Amino acid sequence: MSNTYPRTFSHIGISVPDLEKAVAFYTEVLGWYLIMPPTSITEDDSPIGEMCTDVFGKGWQHFKIAHLSTGDRIGVEIFQFDQQQNPENNFEYWKTGIFHFCVQDPDVEGLAERIEAAGGKRRMPAPRYYYPGEKPYRMIYMEDPFGNILEIYSHSYELIYSAGAY
Repeated sequence: MSNTYPRTFSHIGISVPDLEKAVAFYTEVLGWYLIMPPTSITEDDSPIGEMCTDVFGKGWQHFKIAHLSTGDRIGVEIFQFDQQQNPENNFEYWKTGIFHFCVQDPDVEGLAERIEAAGGKRRMPAPRYYYPGEKPYRMIYMEDPFGNILEIYSHSYELIYSAGAY
């Protein structure tokens, strides 16, 4: 018999073309905490080198990584790989995989403006209301300066969906 209970979320990994710029963006714009500064990892026989080879397979050679944390203690690993590729369209939502992550800020509009000012962009012209004229629950899709899709919610996930948002 297995125990079924909701697991907590530990962390997410995000690839970027410039680790130092990404650390600056995520700490200065989103306010995330820097837990471990940018560090270089090389494919070798060290414990971390072997661990990464288990994950990536042989031939990954080198990458840089930094560890951050959100205000609710969710970890964010930011990677910069030597063979980094920036797809022309990073919003292939119809393909299997993670196509966005979401942060919560009661000032959706203000955060959207700060993201744009830092080099990101809007994927929607303005925030949308889940219950127009009834509740203040809002959302907007953005891109960080590196093309990763970022959504902003005004309220918690549970509040927005508990009444069957649509």
